[in-house]
Amino acid sequence: MENFAQSVRQAEAALRDLFEPTPLQRNDHLSANFGADIWLKREDLTPVRSYKLRGAYNAMRKLIESGAGSNAHVVCASAGNHAQGVAYACRHFGARGTIFMPVTTPKQKIDKTRIFGGDSIEIVLTGDYFDQTLATSQSFATEHGAQFLSPFDAADVIEGQATLGLELLEQLGHAPDLVVLPVGGGGMSSGVVRYLGETAPETGFAFAEPLGGACLHAALKTGAPVALPAIDTFVDGAAVARIGGLPFETLSRFSPEDVHIAPEDRICRTMLEMLNVEGIVLEPSGALAIDVLSDIGDLTGKTVVCVCSGGNFDFERLPEVKERAQRFSGVKKYFVLRMPQRPGVLRDFLQLLGPDDDVSRFEYLKKSARNFGSVLIGIETSEPANLIALMERLDHSEFTYRDITSDDLLSELLV
Repeated sequence: MENFAQSVRQAEAALRDLFEPTPLQRNDHLSANFGADIWLKREDLTPVRSYKLRGAYNAMRKLIESGAGSNAHVVCASAGNHAQGVAYACRHFGARGTIFMPVTTPKQKIDKTRIFGGDSIEIVLTGDYFDQTLATSQSFATEHGAQFLSPFDAADVIEGQATLGLELLEQLGHAPDLVVLPVGGGGMSSGVVRYLGETAPETGFAFAEPLGGACLHAALKTGAPVALPAIDTFVDGAAVARIGGLPFETLSRFSPEDVHIAPEDRICRTMLEMLNVEGIVLEPSGALAIDVLSDIGDLTGKTVVCVCSGGNFDFERLPEVKERAQRFSGVKKYFVLRMPQRPGVLRDFLQLLGPDDDVSRFEYLKKSARNFGSVLIGIETSEPANLIALMERLDHSEFTYRDITSDDLLSELLV
């Protein structure tokens, strides 16, 4: 029986019919910041701008080779990247595909899926969360006798994703000290761990999950895959409520401390840093591995590979990303201010602002029957210390205020 590494080599050879290996690039900016040798595996540069094409192509190739023929009907569920991979593979093989996507999927990913699949696919939008979409797609596949292609919980998909590990090892020319892997359902991370475990056993691993979807961390704490009670869909490429069963068989040997959890707002800061400094466009899940570098510990002198898993970013989301990054960095805050209703009060407030403080939002509701009015005010500045100083001045003024920047409920209602 062939071992896993041998099957991955065969998958990688077949994959060359579609695209060349994605670049492995040394990043001078990150290397200087961490005193390490930091490399980026640029999966955002595949034809579908994510690694998902690897698993989708490999699974469909094996399905067709097994005798299903190019008339096979395949079904998948995806928040976008796996959908694009399946769509691309359907058009390549001439197969028929029905692709289920959450209603909350960014429009950019839906449109690109249509472009990649053309007449070979049909897109069905259903469910607010991936796991709802997944259940609907699996029922559809059973009812219509179609072949379901899991985004992560299938041996052929994991095998295809593992080709990423083969490429980075050949490109680097030696085993890295550490590979940082983003985790959604666990297909790619388990495939790379398994392949490098056979071919470069001295390599260590760290895993990155978003705060609102840390399903691997939860499974490692519990000892088995568990469904998260709620997830945040902002990091849509990794917003999975339950780690896959097959991936967990490989990943269960790790401890919760090996999983580093990234706050969504901090991921936004990392996305902007990579865009502004390096000109690299990453989607939220694509920035995960880079974002957690500061959480891992001392990387001095180590060779580290970060997997940039995808670059399907809709630039209509850029204002939101900038806003969240500013909040996390402490250079933007929102306050509800209680303001006396008298002439000149606004001038008095403005005099409290520092030279670098800018009013970015101001909503004032005046009610004639009251002596005070409530103001929603947003302040942007250049340094976090400026806002700390502003709050100290407010504390010694006639104004009372409440900082609602980190209050999810009030921010959602008011901002």
